[in-house]
Amino acid sequence: MNTPSPTPTYAGYRFPTEIISHAVWLYFRFSLSYRDVEELLAERGIVVTYATIRQWCQKFGQQYANQLRRRRAKTGDKWHRDAVFLTINGKLHSLWRAVDQHGNVLDILLQSRRNKRAAPKFFRKLLKGCQYVPRVLITDKLGSYGAAKRELLPSVEHRQHRRLNNRAEHSHQPPRQRERIMRRFTSAGHAQRFLSAFGPIREHFCPRRHRFKAQEYRAERARRMATWNEITGVQLAA
Repeated sequence: MNTPSPTPTYAGYRFPTEIISHAVWLYFRFSLSYRDVEELLAERGIVVTYATIRQWCQKFGQQYANQLRRRRAKTGDKWHRDAVFLTINGKLHSLWRAVDQHGNVLDILLQSRRNKRAAPKFFRKLLKGCQYVPRVLITDKLGSYGAAKRELLPSVEHRQHRRLNNRAEHSHQPPRQRERIMRRFTSAGHAQRFLSAFGPIREHFCPRRHRFKAQEYRAERARRMATWNEITGVQLAA
């Protein structure tokens, strides 16, 4: 059992915890720019610049995301892996992503290559974060997957088929949507930082609505917001 991480410290910040956490929530939960968040806060009488909101998101976004990852239930034992191309400053990069059979994002990694050397690096990062070995690994027919699997997961069943990997391919849609709204990422570091925080936060607030009745969905939404308030320290500051 993981020990809950300490609440982020807000010492030295002029604005209260509620405003900071709300601004970070708006930016990562919805398809908004920093200026959009600035305008939404201004409508409520909170005057803060978009540059300050950017600093909040960069400082606290990953901290919140890490705590949400630690608190989520154990992920599934069937892993889907896929990679898509991102164009950043005219250069192609590969965004590697792994999800389980329920669609939970396990990890991501942006690399400049998509070959035999790149695949094991992502495997090692993924295994270190999840700390357990899957029962089944599902990928497309890229040769580097098989080579990395034989090196690091020799006992795991490996299935390679394009249609079997739809779960991972669909998981790329939310990041693609944000990439278009942001008019592409400015650098590889920018993309890695944003997507590392965006995935867990968005996933936390997007339960599979089709599996809930209306009343159950509202209760689940309230429970997840209570968890968010707890990890951001809003309840402690109230």
